[in-house]
Amino acid sequence: PEEMNRRLVASLADIHFAPTGWAKDNLCREGVAAENIFVTGNTAVDALLWTAANAVPPPFLLPSKGKLLLVDAHRRENLGGPMEEICLAVRELVLSYPDLHVVFSVHPNPEVTEPAHRLLGGVGRISLVEPLSYPEWAGLMAKADFLLSDSGGIQEEAPSLGVPVLLLREVTERPEAVAAGTVRLVGTERGRVLRACRELLDRPQERARMSRTINPYGDGKAAQRIAQILECRFGWRDEPPADFGSDTELKVSD
Repeated sequence: PEEMNRRLVASLADIHFAPTGWAKDNLCREGVAAENIFVTGNTAVDALLWTAANAVPPPFLLPSKGKLLLVDAHRRENLGGPMEEICLAVRELVLSYPDLHVVFSVHPNPEVTEPAHRLLGGVGRISLVEPLSYPEWAGLMAKADFLLSDSGGIQEEAPSLGVPVLLLREVTERPEAVAAGTVRLVGTERGRVLRACRELLDRPQERARMSRTINPYGDGKAAQRIAQILECRFGWRDEPPADFGSDTELKVSD
């Protein structure tokens, strides 16, 4: 539904604010004139950075010492067997690393709550929580060492906070993050998930490398760029700002 709405709006719009150069290229392929497309970064990153700066995560979920892993898994294609594999991987990981703490945001879908509580309930250092408010979740993300997730938005959000994401999917509609190195596709097979997690836990330099990578989705100034572009459009400003990522744009394969 989101893509259908996006295509409808794009066909009617006079001006387009694309989050990335890759998104701009896609619009050009659809016949949108390049001069009507401006790469600004995503305003969601602006909102996240503001929220995280003012958010206080629930203190009872923060470990006094050790590492913190956040887990968020709920996509339809991961229900059933894949969800059990994810839960078993998380369980084995915690049992193997005595300094690792996990917060699992458990979606209310029974096909998520049942395996999560059956396989992870009562396991020490694993907190199964109902979905938190956005400020609480943003504050918690800012404190995490890395995330296991199949979410779409988290692929843009966590890298903005310098937090690596291991994506519990085989493909993603956000390939810029994979190309940038902020997100790594790990699927849902237990062994593969465990290997990816262990690499980040056993190799601090790899975790640091993913944390330092420039987020391809924004720098917190998308709204500012949009305002300046509109000022230029209405004759209140001489030149529009440079495109976001114009000097660091990543090449993403089709």
